[in-house]
Amino acid sequence: MQYTKLGNSDLTVSRICMGCMGFGDARNGQHGWTLDEEHSREIIKRGLELGVNFFDTAIGYQSGTSEQYVGRAVRDFAKRDDVVIATKFLPRTQEEIAAGITGQQHIEQMINTSLKNLGLDYVDLYIYHMWDYETPLYDIMDGLNRIVKEGKARYIGISNCFAYQLAKANALAEKEGFAKFVSVQGHYNLIFREEEREMARLCAEDNIAMTPYSALAGGRLSKHPGETSKRLEEDSYAKFKYDATAKQDQVIINRVAELAEKRGVSMTEISLAWLLTKVTAPVTGATKLHHIEGAARAVNLALTPEELIYLEEAYVPHKLVGVMAQNTPAAAKEPHVWSTGSQKIERD
Repeated sequence: MQYTKLGNSDLTVSRICMGCMGFGDARNGQHGWTLDEEHSREIIKRGLELGVNFFDTAIGYQSGTSEQYVGRAVRDFAKRDDVVIATKFLPRTQEEIAAGITGQQHIEQMINTSLKNLGLDYVDLYIYHMWDYETPLYDIMDGLNRIVKEGKARYIGISNCFAYQLAKANALAEKEGFAKFVSVQGHYNLIFREEEREMARLCAEDNIAMTPYSALAGGRLSKHPGETSKRLEEDSYAKFKYDATAKQDQVIINRVAELAEKRGVSMTEISLAWLLTKVTAPVTGATKLHHIEGAARAVNLALTPEELIYLEEAYVPHKLVGVMAQNTPAAAKEPHVWSTGSQKIERD
């Protein structure tokens, strides 16, 4: 395993971050393909054995049971100072807004619940899961700064935002003396490269770590044509993100398969080796032992300049999909419902 600093922080993280959305009680979430605690623990333990020290979960994953599984496994299998734990909080609900719960109060409640779920005194990275157009940015940054000062989070990150929003938030933080975002978790992989338009340049110039999710496009970049899996068949959210561009994406997927065969490695290794040339640490979900094993091997796979060009040249621009398609000022003003984990967020 290789390690690096997480942006402008003193956190040393493995180049692979284990995404923990696949862990948690399926009865408490959207996803029927999530793992029970016994199997989640096996994968977390294997990740630790392979040198993975960076784990990403969220309060919205399976009603907090993902956090619970991760917290118990880490306490049993690792020393607290040897791991970097990230979790995420959701925007205020309509009920909280109606009740007058401020952004600062909401963040305090969220972090306290997550720490209880994890069984920890603090998290290393606390992530703003998606932009909340109904809560003033000052309240968000002030609320996050308060929990950093209280020692409940060492650093803060952001997910599912536009480059201008990240720049605006960090500019406000600098003006007010608040903690700044040190990382961004966006949607980025070989078949969805829209982060390269503006976000990647901002992050490079300001030394903000990119830790993208959907690193393997919901399994599409790790499966040969004709291969399938329970997640590919049942993950309706991933289908929503990728099915519309399946034909054009298949050209790139075929090239991944071709290079994997040529190099004698897995498609996972090829796909992640490409992404590792672009970002700090991709968030890689694992629901089988070979998932995390393949991800760990990718760290040591160096692609040639010619191979990188071959993988990239067939890409065509994509429309925004998933949370980012919904997370826009226009969408925020229209009646809409989206769901992250077990909590629905209504826009009306």
